[in-house]
Amino acid sequence: MKKTHLDIIDPIHDFVRVNQSELEIIDTPIFQRLRRIKQLSGAHLIYPGAQHTRFEHSLGVMHIASMACQSLLEKSIIPLDQIQNLRFAGLLHDIGHGPFSHLFEEILQRNQKISHEDIGRNIIQKTEIGDLISRNGFNKKSIADIAFGYSKHQFVNEIISGALSADIMDYLLRDGYFTGAEHAKIDHKRLTYSLDVYKNKLALDKSALVNFETMIVSRYQMFKAVYFHKTVRAGEVMLLKAMSLAEDELGLTSLDLDGFIELSDESVITKLLNLPEHNSNLRTSKKIARDYLNRRLFKCVFERTTNSTRNLGIKLIEELKESIAKKSNVDASEIHLDTSTTHSIPMTPTNEESKSVILITKEPKFQAEEFLISKIPLVSTMSGKMNILRIYTQQSNRKKVEITAKSILGDLKL
Repeated sequence: MKKTHLDIIDPIHDFVRVNQSELEIIDTPIFQRLRRIKQLSGAHLIYPGAQHTRFEHSLGVMHIASMACQSLLEKSIIPLDQIQNLRFAGLLHDIGHGPFSHLFEEILQRNQKISHEDIGRNIIQKTEIGDLISRNGFNKKSIADIAFGYSKHQFVNEIISGALSADIMDYLLRDGYFTGAEHAKIDHKRLTYSLDVYKNKLALDKSALVNFETMIVSRYQMFKAVYFHKTVRAGEVMLLKAMSLAEDELGLTSLDLDGFIELSDESVITKLLNLPEHNSNLRTSKKIARDYLNRRLFKCVFERTTNSTRNLGIKLIEELKESIAKKSNVDASEIHLDTSTTHSIPMTPTNEESKSVILITKEPKFQAEEFLISKIPLVSTMSGKMNILRIYTQQSNRKKVEITAKSILGDLKL
């Protein structure tokens, strides 16, 4: 008998089972490219084990999405024929990521005003991946809609991305495991088994509220300890600077779809290391890439954390850099102001902060309550945005820039 599935060994989920139609997608060069894009870009320079990629995360999201679907199927909420669409959507939700994941997206947004979701939609609908989906009898547009939050059924979108999503459950578990951080201990099985739907929104059995609380707090701690770690961000600031300086030469963000899907972490590093030295921008970009590769990282000389909702604009950032440069007598090109910002609460599929979770009680009778996330005691203390303002510079400038940055930014109202 011909085997209809393959079991892939995974350290987070033990086994991830994929069927033949999924395997055909996984085996495409476009999907295999995700093996060459690290999940946490430069975090491996600080957490050596963080070598995991978008490839295995995508398999994990598909796996947890399938668990969520099975739970909703048993409650007669979702039809059996919808499960495969959601599995495809989970598998492909990150297919549009560029090299260094969210870092590349920062440059994309700045230069082209597009996101990895926009690119992912094009990949699903305009490449061999879409052809395979159609050939196997599924609607590639519907799958793209679910993957990127445009399904007419809100709860379907929320299975893939949002406060109760397969995405957040897998990346917390996976990132915690491979970094060795002790913060990401969540019970994803209890959460998925406790899912329900109320008024077209994903809901949770009230008995699993403590598990939800743990996940929200774990996410917050992972941002502070890993994602926004000052040395992790040092490497990422270097990559951003190197790619930005080389943009006119390499045109990384202006490539067509075929060119884009050839990019990976290593291919971009190689391009940077092999830049010609026609001008100072290219020479600086090449040096930064070499220093990054050899872990000669920028040094953080100033840090300030706030819960302000204010975003520093590009103009103000440049003005602050110029002020620090002038007062410290250091070239402005050697001063790097980094603003790391995220919502303390996970985002909804429409990129708004999740404000509530619907809790359901079925005994002694059915009741549903929209519970404000901010009412969770631990969570209420971290509501709003997490903003971290940092100044980085080369080791040789460290003392001068540190003194100046403290004098200029110490009392700045944010």
